[in-house]
Amino acid sequence: MTSPHHATNSHHSPLPAAVHDVFSVWAPHARAVGLVLDSADATPIPMHRTDDGWWVSDLRREQGRDYGFVLTGDDDEVRPARPDPRSTRQPSGVHGLSRVHRVDPARWTDSSWTGRQLAGSVIYEMHVGTFSTGGTLTSAIEHLDELVTLGVDMVEVMPVNAFNGEHGWGYDGVAWFAVHEAYGGPDAFQEFVDACHARGLAVCLDVVYNHLGPSGNYLPEFGPYLSAADGPWGSGLNLDGRDSGEVRRYIIDNALRWFDEFHVDALRLDAVHALHDGSAVHLLEELAVATESLSTHLGRPLSLVAESDRNDPRTITAREAGGLGLHAQWDDDVHHAVHAAISGERQGYFSDFGSLEALRQTLTGAFVHAGTWSSFRGRVHGRPVDVGRLPGSRFVAYTLTHDQVGNRAAGDRPSMNLSPQQLLAKAAIVLCSPFTPMLFQGEEWGAATPFCYFSSHPEPELAEAVRGGRRREFAATGWDPAEVADPQDPETFHRSKLDRAEQAAEPHAGILRVYRELIALRRAEPELSDPWLGSVRVEAGTEAADDRWLIVHRGSVALAVNLGTEPCRVPLDGEALLASGAVADTDSVFCQAFGFAVLRTS
Repeated sequence: MTSPHHATNSHHSPLPAAVHDVFSVWAPHARAVGLVLDSADATPIPMHRTDDGWWVSDLRREQGRDYGFVLTGDDDEVRPARPDPRSTRQPSGVHGLSRVHRVDPARWTDSSWTGRQLAGSVIYEMHVGTFSTGGTLTSAIEHLDELVTLGVDMVEVMPVNAFNGEHGWGYDGVAWFAVHEAYGGPDAFQEFVDACHARGLAVCLDVVYNHLGPSGNYLPEFGPYLSAADGPWGSGLNLDGRDSGEVRRYIIDNALRWFDEFHVDALRLDAVHALHDGSAVHLLEELAVATESLSTHLGRPLSLVAESDRNDPRTITAREAGGLGLHAQWDDDVHHAVHAAISGERQGYFSDFGSLEALRQTLTGAFVHAGTWSSFRGRVHGRPVDVGRLPGSRFVAYTLTHDQVGNRAAGDRPSMNLSPQQLLAKAAIVLCSPFTPMLFQGEEWGAATPFCYFSSHPEPELAEAVRGGRRREFAATGWDPAEVADPQDPETFHRSKLDRAEQAAEPHAGILRVYRELIALRRAEPELSDPWLGSVRVEAGTEAADDRWLIVHRGSVALAVNLGTEPCRVPLDGEALLASGAVADTDSVFCQAFGFAVLRTS
């Protein structure tokens, strides 16, 4: 990461791996800035101001040295020593001093890694703290070979940026350039990425640029990082106001650092609909340009994946065609259509889903809400997808995510409410779809452990605010407050850890076997990974319990699935390539409730 005090325009060249040599910080409104070394109580060393609001010291940054900044504001108040907004390590937590840390190029062994594109990949989402018993990046490496055997191509890691407390989801991060110490810090993340690449696994990192956490956010003391407008999680970032150029640079430099210094292959951008930017060139477009430049320089594909609830295909439309130029986006409509059709749930945002027609619409057009009425929102929502121009691989599809399970009151997985055959029917639809499939950790064996929302805020008032907020939120949607898992209870976190001993026992072993077979079949049959939505044809029965079937034609391969609670015959003839709860006869497929079969039809 170079010293950025001279780079405030909207054009970004690839950043060299070296960290800038001297201490510097952007604090345009400060009257004075002092550098403290080794101790927060040390006498501040005066820094000098440049014309663009940066303060610079002549002292060189030495690897492993602790430091912080003491700011004097317009009110002449001298604040305590604060960590560097661009800190690359926070060994004492987000309130402590920063530590100079450089990624050691000599520790990399992935010089032959050429990257992996999203199209054709199967993604696996994981949370570092609950993926392994140890809950660290190093202990997660012990289970990477399991993902290779499963058939995964890319590991998506929930946020690792530094946040207050020992454990949490990571979306309340405040030190965006640092890796959470409880996970092992930056060296452990380098080791993890390197280990993934050694096994042929790409790495996608979840990053949050739409808000900061409530504890340890000292950015407003340094400069106008935040906007005046409140978003759903507090103040958003100042992307289009006065001095927003440096704020935008702060975000883009952070994204490029993960790509360049940590060899990450993709970024999942959290809740981009909460990025409020009225600029002529949206931040996401600017980031897409910078990412493309760096990708060209590094000689490997770099991908940007958006989480957006707008159902707007312009997010993933090429810039030259009037879009923002991102490479993919999460598609909740696929999740809702599949889950509601199989589970029968219709509450909340499932209210417009569950029918065979809704499922057909998503499998052929990506969205149910595509400029149509949303009863949950009480308005028209979304925009149609041009299936002739946008491939389905730009939509990430899933049967569950951290949000879809963790934001239930008890953190209950579908495996805790549905039969094994229902779980497999959901998996078959997603893995035989034209989209980019994603699994959530433990899904592949129908894990019986919950994945709850958990936090470990040490401040009592903040802890109670989070606890009370969760209860009020679920009470408003009809949940019994007694069912809401206490996010601050350490047991809520520990109960969310995966139990791999389950894999050896039924029904988990059988579920895992079918998941592996489905992924292998997708890899073996080009028509199943064909991304073009226009080539997908769907037939359906009726909504009667014994006639509720679906056929998804993918060229000469087709998926027949029974979505009813009674056995039925699906009118499809062919050679069975894979079946679960179903038998292919001469002119039809006999399916038990939620049984499926994949057939070669010609």
